[in-house]
Amino acid sequence: MAKIKVLSEEIASKIAAGEVVQRPESVVKELIENSIDAGARSIDVEVKDAGKSFIRITDDGAGMNEEDALLAFERHATSKIETYQDLENVATLGFRGEALYSIAAVSQIELKTKTAAEDAAVYLRVDGGRQEEVSRTAHGTGTTVIVKNLFYNTPARRNFMKANPTEFRHIYQTVSRYAIAFPEIEFRLQSGDEVVLRAKSDTVRGRLDEVFGERFTDSLVAFEEDYDHLKVSGFLGKPEYTKRTRGEQFLFLNKRYVLSKAINHAAFSAYENLIDKGDFPFFAIFIEMPPNEVDVNVHPSKLEVKFRDERSIYGAIRSATRSALVKSDLVPEMAIAPDSGRFVSRPTTESSRGGIVPVSFNSNPGQHGGSSGRYINDERIADAVDPLFSLRFPQNRSTSAESAGSEGGLLEDTGSIIYQLHNKYIISQISTGLLVIDQHAAHERVIYERTLKRFSEHGQNTQQLLFPISINLDPADFTVVEETIPDLNLMGFSLKTFSGSTVVLDGVPVDLKPGRESTILTEIIEDYKRDNDLRLTPREKLCKTYACKAAVKAGDYLTIEEMESLIDQLFEAEVPYVCPHGRPVLVKIPLLELDKKFGRI
Repeated sequence: MAKIKVLSEEIASKIAAGEVVQRPESVVKELIENSIDAGARSIDVEVKDAGKSFIRITDDGAGMNEEDALLAFERHATSKIETYQDLENVATLGFRGEALYSIAAVSQIELKTKTAAEDAAVYLRVDGGRQEEVSRTAHGTGTTVIVKNLFYNTPARRNFMKANPTEFRHIYQTVSRYAIAFPEIEFRLQSGDEVVLRAKSDTVRGRLDEVFGERFTDSLVAFEEDYDHLKVSGFLGKPEYTKRTRGEQFLFLNKRYVLSKAINHAAFSAYENLIDKGDFPFFAIFIEMPPNEVDVNVHPSKLEVKFRDERSIYGAIRSATRSALVKSDLVPEMAIAPDSGRFVSRPTTESSRGGIVPVSFNSNPGQHGGSSGRYINDERIADAVDPLFSLRFPQNRSTSAESAGSEGGLLEDTGSIIYQLHNKYIISQISTGLLVIDQHAAHERVIYERTLKRFSEHGQNTQQLLFPISINLDPADFTVVEETIPDLNLMGFSLKTFSGSTVVLDGVPVDLKPGRESTILTEIIEDYKRDNDLRLTPREKLCKTYACKAAVKAGDYLTIEEMESLIDQLFEAEVPYVCPHGRPVLVKIPLLELDKKFGRI
């Protein structure tokens, strides 16, 4: 007797349904996609018991006649494609013809649908995949689908569903994604008797505010770039607003919400050095490209995609997002707390979002302040008796107009005075108040970008030492040197290896201060071994470590000329706002805040 048996239609349908319908959210997703493909301009979603016992989707789309309604519950029955060529040019959200068939196999489902040409609507009732009733009823043009008792006939699947808050969170996230991607369609989500989402705005920006809170988009950077056969647009969260968990990264391909590790990595890499490791920024990225350049038929869920030329897509996303962040004003502002007179960080939006905090400005970038920000100065600052500024005669600032103009007037040539505060910060007058610069972070950024450019310029960046220095290393460190010596030489070091444990240093980069030649190489090696940031290339890691070690330190006295030179070089940098480790370089104190504190307004 044969051991291999053909499964019954009932068992096969339930197995197939498991690929499409994994939880109540899967039902909501598939039915919303059907409504969108039907040309709906209004979609209502109502759930009870987090969708476990009741889901109703109502739309005002084209509807179906009786023949199409009956066929819709057959497996692989669809109006979206007919030939293999259609599959290569899918322009609709649905196309596999599995949604209604799979949902009906594991639930009790009712369908009411009517076309504009018919007087009465079609009513269908299907129980566990079996057609129970076909009749006529009253209904407006469009379709209503009611799904009851999901997984009632597969108890094992029902037991694997999560608690109601978790299941409803998945439903809310899915409805929100479609509301963002299709601002031309009104969405309404109701849970029990409560309407939890009403999306009516006809713009993506407006939809983001409706989903995430009023004035949420004040904390975003909009961008749009056109490439050959590709358009990239969207919104990026400013670096000071991040979360410690993933979940608010949205990637839409031809308005379809998709998952792509490569494209997500491209977007995250645009935030390189702008956010702390372990922080996750918000972004909503829209990609428009020909359907035949991407394969959406990877999985029944239609979330995973494969690009024909993933490398070019990656480059376009990284370039567009990086350019948008670089061009935006990312200098954080400080406000003055009304009760204490102390400086606190001020968010760029007044709306409060759970779990999102401004990036702290203290010396430990791994910790965050609360929603009101982190205090900068000491509690007893009012009683301080030390001079506020370093003792020196003030001199006029004379930055070039070109440098000022490139930053949107941030450092206008107004003849302002610059000071060094406690040999740590540089303070300069700007048109809107005061600009405070961390001298170490600023110099670190300048050296980092300058060193990165050396890899492509191949210029003469080495100053020879009068007396070469021999450095003995353990085998592990010596291996690191052997691995990185080509890049170290391009950075400006001149190194030779001997006897498996000795390195001879006879040249160092031109911007390295004399006196540290014997220690900086070992420090670079140690930091390079500890740096596990996968977002950085080996060259970027080396440059980051070298910049930190070579930059001026807090406590170093700077002359007026040195400060002016540092400021000029900083605003020639590609990203002048943060150091390579992600700490802020600049902070603005608006004149308006000072006027408020002194009672002028």
